[in-house]
Amino acid sequence: MKNQKLNKMIKVSMLGVIAFMLMFFELAMPIFPPFLKIDISDLPALIGAFALGPVAGIGIELLKNVLHGIFVGGTAFIGEAANFIVGSVFVGVAGLWYSRRKDRKNAIIGMVLGTVIMTATAAVLNYYVLLPLYEKVLNFPIAAVVGMGTMVNANIKDLNSFIIWAIVPFNIFKGLVIALITLPVYKRVSPVLHSEISAESKTAKEN
Repeated sequence: MKNQKLNKMIKVSMLGVIAFMLMFFELAMPIFPPFLKIDISDLPALIGAFALGPVAGIGIELLKNVLHGIFVGGTAFIGEAANFIVGSVFVGVAGLWYSRRKDRKNAIIGMVLGTVIMTATAAVLNYYVLLPLYEKVLNFPIAAVVGMGTMVNANIKDLNSFIIWAIVPFNIFKGLVIALITLPVYKRVSPVLHSEISAESKTAKEN
């Protein structure tokens, strides 16, 4: 049992470090404001949530954002906190649904549900918490955020339309990208993540 817990902690730690490293590979999309960049750092957390459970996925999200806040920083942990909350909702919901019955259909349903709830969470979080904090703590005015959005989408005229035309589609797009990558990748790495736990369980029973 102790070996299984240790093995799980090691895997969570490794996936957390990989997720942290993936945060450096960001891609700006011309259809979104320049500060909204796509990265696939939620991928290891989602794989961990499927293979090791939703709590493990949330743990991976926590580790990657703690590492980012310590070694990169720049947002007074505001950005990291937001990334953790939104990412945890995504992988937590997907992992919880998948744990009910582990097959491809439920993986897809879980990721769709995770994307929808993540998008709603991101919208509320940005409107009521994140953007006001950026304005008060980092002196990054909401008006400037809206202005950057207007430059790429004329439909963005105020904070409400910014949430609807930038935050919502961005998170839907991000969830879709990660889901499409997860399906083939998880099939390859799942046996590796499960094999050692199974082997240790068999050894424990024999002893």
